[in-house]
Formats: sequence, C-alpha cells, structure tokens
Amino acid sequence: MEQEKQIRLTSGELSQLLYQYMEESASVCALSFFLEKAEDGEIKQVIEHALKLSQFHLQKISSILTKEKHQVPLGFSVEGDVDLTAPRLYSDGFVLNYIHQMAGIGLLTLATSLYSSVRTDITAFYKECIKETMELFEMSKDLLLEKGIYIRAPYVSKDREIEFVKKQGFMWDVIGEKRPLIAAEIATLYANIQRNALGTATLTGFSQVSQSKEVTKFMLRCIEVAKKHIELFTGKLKESNLPVAMTWDADITTSTAYTFSDRLMMYYTTALISLSVGFYGTSISVSPRMDLGAMYNRLSLEIQKLSEDGADIMIKNQWLEQPPMAPNRKDLAKDN
Repeated sequence: MEQEKQIRLTSGELSQLLYQYMEESASVCALSFFLEKAEDGEIKQVIEHALKLSQFHLQKISSILTKEKHQVPLGFSVEGDVDLTAPRLYSDGFVLNYIHQMAGIGLLTLATSLYSSVRTDITAFYKECIKETMELFEMSKDLLLEKGIYIRAPYVSKDREIEFVKKQGFMWDVIGEKRPLIAAEIATLYANIQRNALGTATLTGFSQVSQSKEVTKFMLRCIEVAKKHIELFTGKLKESNLPVAMTWDADITTSTAYTFSDRLMMYYTTALISLSVGFYGTSISVSPRMDLGAMYNRLSLEIQKLSEDGADIMIKNQWLEQPPMAPNRKDLAKDN
C-alpha cells in the first residue's frame, strides 16, 4: 500500500482529474443558482442532491491534486461567477431535464476517466463517481416520467422474422429513394435533436444575461447553428414518418439581469460544442446510410470552427486556463 501511494499520476489520470475539476466547479455555480430559484419541492431535492455530489467531487479532486503537488485549477466559484439574487432564468422543468442530460453525459465521460485510471485510489474514486452519477441519472429520469415531461425516443415496429441485407444500397443509395432509418440511426438523430434543443435553450438564456457584446454575438451565432442542425435532424426523421421531439424554448424567462459571469457561460458553451463533435462522431459510426454520414461530417466541421472561434474569445479575455504540457525540449536546449 505504501508503494502504491508513491506512484505518480499518469497523464491520463491527471488530465481527467483536471477536466472534472473544471466541470464540477462550473456545475456548483449553475446548481447553486438553480437551487436558489427552485419552486417545485421534488425538483429542488434533485438539484440539492446533484449540488452535494459536485461539491464532494470537487473536494476529493482538490485533495488528490494537493497531495500530488499539482496546481489546483482556478475553476469557478459561486462568489465570483454567479449572482444568486438575480431573477429566475429557467423553469424548474428545464433544470430537471438539464440535470438528467448532464448526468447522462457525465456517465460517458466518467467511464472514459475510469478507463484512463491506473492507480487503485483513482480507479476507486471514478467507480464511486459512476455509481453516484447513475443514481442521479435515474432519480432525475424517474421524476421527469412522474411529471410527464420525459421525452421518449420514437418507437419502431416489431420485426416478424430475421432478415439479412440484400443490396449495397442499404449503405450507398445516395441518389434516389433511400431506405427507412434503422433503430440506431433513429436513436442518434433523436438524441442529437435533444442535445441541440437543450443547448439552444441554455444559450438563449446566456445570451440574454451576457455583459459582453462579443460574447452575446457568439452565443446568438451558436444558437442559429444549433437550430439549423435540429432542422436537418428533424427532416431526416420526417422522411421516415417519425415523430419529432419538443423543444425547451418556452422554459426560459425574459430576465436580462447579470446572472452568470461571461467566463462561466463561455466555458459552458465551448464545452457543449466540444461534446457535440464527439457525439456526431459516434453518430457516424452507427449510421450506415451514407447521406447521414456525410451530413454528420459536414456539421462536425461547422461546429469545430465554432469551437475555434469560442477558444479565441476565451484566450483574448484570459478566461482559458492552460492545462499541464510536456516540456519543450528544443526551448530548454536553447536556454542552455
């Protein structure tokens, strides 16, 4: 055990811990505001539970980094990045859906963190994080179902018998009539609509309370791109006569008062964009129809450009914390 404690953090472990620290500190800010404004007692309990988890994870990661003599990130704070006295910005229903979506995304990123872990204590930490996040995911899902605001993915008809693909057109029929969507393609189109709808609503609220014209302009641009993507995904579902999911636009208030710092909102925005790149990549891998793959590739390039422009704004305003890097051996050699 003593020998185990002497093992340094690998680059994979360190990068995941730093990433999660930033995520958890941002979550504490958002959840603290949501909790302050919550009116529904049942939803308030879910928000409070989510907040306690983020606070505990934040303390645990800070302790690990301190013991390893790594710099703890500045991250975000309620005192510096949120005005808890600002008017409500989102409905309780939106917040519950937001927590459910973020818990789902958290399960994916935590699984990656666990995969990157070598040390026993780091592995144990991420196993516990996954267990706790799974409980939050189920808690929020159950309450969404109970309140009748959970949006289900479209259903597909039951197959009477097993069939095999008989022609190359199953994948390559780009010109002319296309085959109906398969279940995996339906699921990813639906999920991408939901994520973009959540992002659109979140950024709409951000754009109303931003203090910087540059940040507001960027938010509005991101919203337009997300709406265009929703239209494209919706069109693909309609081609197969499938129902289209609802949006969350009606769950945003008209508040324009300072609520979150521009730095915090830009962090959330660029994080959502980065996640979209990954989800579109996954969508390509499970969508054999070539028109869908071509669409996802094109949209990925579009949001990568958005990500780059968002990073430029953060760098310009000194909002982007630099992660640890490998030493530049050429520069070290020149110094000598």
